[in-house]
Amino acid sequence: MKNSAIAIGFLTIFSFWGCKGLSTGNTTTVEKGDTTYIGGIVDGAYSGYGMLLWHDSIIYRGEWRANKRQGYGEFTDSIGRHYIATWENDTLVEGSRKDSIGIYTGQFNQFGQACGHGVYRGNDGSYYEGHWMNDRQDGFGVGMTARHALKSGEWRQGVFRGERMTYTSERIYGIDISKHQHIIGKKRYGINWNNLRITHLGSLSKKRIQGYVDYPISYIYIKSTEGTTVRNKFYKSDYIEAHRHGYHVGAYHFFSTTSDARAQALFFLKHTLFRNGDFPPVLDVEPSHAQIQKMGGTTVLFNHVRTWLRIVAAHTHQKPILYISQSFVNRYLKEAPDIKRDYQVWIARYGEYKPDVRLIYWQLSPDGRVNGIKGEVDINVFNGYTAEFNQFIEKYAL
Repeated sequence: MKNSAIAIGFLTIFSFWGCKGLSTGNTTTVEKGDTTYIGGIVDGAYSGYGMLLWHDSIIYRGEWRANKRQGYGEFTDSIGRHYIATWENDTLVEGSRKDSIGIYTGQFNQFGQACGHGVYRGNDGSYYEGHWMNDRQDGFGVGMTARHALKSGEWRQGVFRGERMTYTSERIYGIDISKHQHIIGKKRYGINWNNLRITHLGSLSKKRIQGYVDYPISYIYIKSTEGTTVRNKFYKSDYIEAHRHGYHVGAYHFFSTTSDARAQALFFLKHTLFRNGDFPPVLDVEPSHAQIQKMGGTTVLFNHVRTWLRIVAAHTHQKPILYISQSFVNRYLKEAPDIKRDYQVWIARYGEYKPDVRLIYWQLSPDGRVNGIKGEVDINVFNGYTAEFNQFIEKYAL
């Protein structure tokens, strides 16, 4: 009676699939140890539509050819994941897999793991579409967490790395300079403003470069002040020359953990030049952990940062940009979600992938080379192309 019930259920299933001939009773039952096959047989081999059972549990039902799964079928693995997919030569190729936490639809490898292009939808609202390797996101993809945070870029072994940049002549490049581009050791050097071109992107990190590096410079940031006492004596002359040669110009202040934030903001405003069309001012924040602890911890640090940003914004009528390192983002920025949310970031990250912040400039190397400037130069890239750069100028220039 048990086998008859199974056979009836089997015929009902395949009648639903619209398979001709199965409802006529043209099936064979083959028992081998703990497994039972019920379905078509051709030349002594499983062929056509058939169902394979382990004891009383269906482990595969679908199309067969010469004892191998071939075509469309359903399968449940040993840990309860259910596949509705296509097989070729007994190997899972593509389809969908459902488990207790979500559904994957896409390509598989021979072990039933997500491999190739695929889409995952989690029961918690998470989502990912892109490349997979051995059941992990690996390669380019677009994902969204359960809290709806969007991530687009490169993944490695299930971990989001960021957008991987390719450097071409179509990108928008800039540099930042200070006294270090004028004084090297005991010697002083001028800048040949007529011949500025980026000729090398630095060697501290891997980079994907397309073509030959000979890039024009679109914007220049110049250090103006530091703390409440230090001024860059080359600032004014560099500012005037940069403007005279048609560059977009901005100024930055190096933040001190030992000086009052309000006094630092006023010192910067007093000694910095501002013209219509200049780029937003920048606060350079790169303290060590010991310096942060000495000033009273991250709460005190971010209160000082907020004070500086607020005062300078009120004077220039434009929100400043925050310059920070990737390590600062990883370790401290989560403690100031309002700053991460409200301010654009210029980040020092000497790696392959874009960081997960409101990125506007990316300092990709501290050891680049620029024709017309002696020694190493910080090289930066704008987060966008010509259209986005023009929109940035229209919206954020002073």
